[in-house]
Amino acid sequence: MGVSGCGKTTIGDLVARELGVPFLDGDSLHPVENVAKMAAGTPLTDEDRWPWLATVGTELANAGDGGLVLACSALRRSYRDAIRAQAPDTIFLHLHGSKEVLRARTEGRTGHFMPPALLESQLATLEPLRADEAGLVVDIAAPVQQVVQEALAGITAVGRPADVAGIAGAAGTRPRQFDVDLQAAPFNLDGDAVAWVETILAGMSLEEKIGQLFINHNTDYSPEYLDGVLENFHVGGMRYRPGPSAAVQEHIRYAQSKTRIPLLVASNPEMGGAGSCDDGTFVSTHLQAGSHPDKAIARQMGQVAGVETAALGCNWAFAPIVDIHYNWRNTVISTRSFGNTPDIVVERAKEYFDGISESPTVCAMKHFPGDGVDERDQHVVTSYNTFGYEEWNRTYGHVYREMIGHGVQSIMVGHIGAPELSRHFRPGLAEGGIRPATLAPELLQDLLRGELGFNGLVLTDASLMVGLTQAMKRKDLVPATIAAGCDMFLFFRNPAEDFQYMLDGYKSGVITEQRLHDALRRILGLKASLGLHRKPVSELVPPAEALAVIGSESHRAIAAEIAEKTVTLVKDTANNLPITPQTHPRIRLYGISGGADFTRADPLAYLDTVKEELEAAGFEVHIFKTAEQREAAGETGMNFMRVLSEEATGDYADRYDAAFVFANVKGFAQEAAIRIKWSSPMAAEIPWYVTEVPTVFVSLNQPNHLIDVPMVKTAIHAHAGSREAIRATIDKIQGKSAFQGTFNDNVFCGSFDTRL
Repeated sequence: MGVSGCGKTTIGDLVARELGVPFLDGDSLHPVENVAKMAAGTPLTDEDRWPWLATVGTELANAGDGGLVLACSALRRSYRDAIRAQAPDTIFLHLHGSKEVLRARTEGRTGHFMPPALLESQLATLEPLRADEAGLVVDIAAPVQQVVQEALAGITAVGRPADVAGIAGAAGTRPRQFDVDLQAAPFNLDGDAVAWVETILAGMSLEEKIGQLFINHNTDYSPEYLDGVLENFHVGGMRYRPGPSAAVQEHIRYAQSKTRIPLLVASNPEMGGAGSCDDGTFVSTHLQAGSHPDKAIARQMGQVAGVETAALGCNWAFAPIVDIHYNWRNTVISTRSFGNTPDIVVERAKEYFDGISESPTVCAMKHFPGDGVDERDQHVVTSYNTFGYEEWNRTYGHVYREMIGHGVQSIMVGHIGAPELSRHFRPGLAEGGIRPATLAPELLQDLLRGELGFNGLVLTDASLMVGLTQAMKRKDLVPATIAAGCDMFLFFRNPAEDFQYMLDGYKSGVITEQRLHDALRRILGLKASLGLHRKPVSELVPPAEALAVIGSESHRAIAAEIAEKTVTLVKDTANNLPITPQTHPRIRLYGISGGADFTRADPLAYLDTVKEELEAAGFEVHIFKTAEQREAAGETGMNFMRVLSEEATGDYADRYDAAFVFANVKGFAQEAAIRIKWSSPMAAEIPWYVTEVPTVFVSLNQPNHLIDVPMVKTAIHAHAGSREAIRATIDKIQGKSAFQGTFNDNVFCGSFDTRL
């Protein structure tokens, strides 16, 4: 304890190392609002301090018999009493210095949020330890090592022998915040690799250290663009916009050749090789991999993902997704979760991890503390996991414990608040103090690092998501994520601004020296765990010939096999199936999409594939056109009433033998939840015709469409708009092969009529 400039962090850390216990800088527990006040030169009020002091006391109490050294000003007796109320056995070590010594140290100090002008205020506030307080005073005028030795001797004299022995034996305790162990899982580094980490860290400039915290989103493939990013911002990692595999590989090769410290190169291989390059193999979605008894499907998806992304030069997979799809209205993970129970998620996530780990790739599972309870999408709004502490531990906590124990190397944190979890670790936390996990130290330090024991790297989800940006001003939130416990920051909004915000956050003390270096050791440690430190630059990216595996026949055969297994018959209550060219030759084909999204791809392009496959099977296909489509084709006088009057005629059953509706509704990250949007009011494509002809509804993406088309009696979930999935679906409609896929009750959306 003591005023600003007395050396609490320096001495506290050294004392902790001598005692073999964790060290925690109490400044890191301040809410952002307190830090902003202090940085502006505004003294804190007691109303500002009480919640912080309660948190300090809770941290000390949670350390238990193992012990903890914590740096905290604790200037007044009442403040120390507040800490002791939570942790009665606390010993206070007061680092005392004369006003002249303190002023000299404060004025010569950079990178802290306590301006020298506040020293007088702190000295006026300071109430020395009283005789009835367990504590000691050490003069800081002596050399640092002498101060440390006097402190250790004093602690031994003041503390009960049993207490001191307990502190000294605390190496195995699990503190709230502690330094990374690079020789333990998931890094498992040998001595040479640890030495490389420390050598690189010691040789980095401050700007390089700040840059390593960032993962850039490469929006341009040009060498000039990469030169600017790497020379100006020294980033630790990158992701890129997908393109042709050859262009992606060359882009990564150039980037690795231009950086002093090897890059973590990330991709999003959530569906196999698709999404990492334009010609990658779509194997399956996460839900698809959870929709058949064969757990090896998830492993195959991971294997293809690993082989194809490694061929590109990627070494970091932002997968698997370990969210649990509890809420059928949630469409951001409806196809990206393995299922709606912890057990299926754990089983399939381990399979995926094992499959992708056969390639030189590390994983970042996502999205801690867990999506799937709230229906909203944190791309556009902060969402919340509202489970209580016990329920969370039985569900999401179980998943994270299992995956951490299985060796996952990094965790992506979602912009998801967890009110009950936050209040468990911060009793009395007001609703206005609930932050998304990316800004919540109680979730990242107390829960993830502490209770779950995660020793790996933590990164934010994309920082442009409104789930984060609505929480506070950009200049505050950028460094606050690292201060809270994240190690890397995903994507600049404005590179120069965000870099400066992070640098300012370090210089103002929002990010402590301890927190910065701990994050950097985790970043460098992850790179060393991949062996990047041992590879010459020329070997960081495979040769062009390696691209032959991407979209290969063998990988597409795997995709076809999985499609055959996972196409799912959700219901056929009218016994419409099978439908064949012999029994129902004339098919009215309807295509439903969510409209064009940010990818600008034709949302109905899949319909051509459906038509081709139906005709190849022997059907006569008649595609329905909306008013907008007919007008675009040159027809005049079109409106939805005219289309409806022409479509819904009494001779519908004379013109068509069956109706097939293929829906590929997307719209990711542009709305809080996705539902079918028809082309017009009372649109002609809505399945009114179920009473006229046998109607089959096929979803190529979302599993929740029955809430919007409960009238259909035959519903199929094909999971994907790939040719393999479409072909397998048409075969099964004809009865050429059996449906093997499984589903969970989310498909019925909690409504009785969807089951009819």
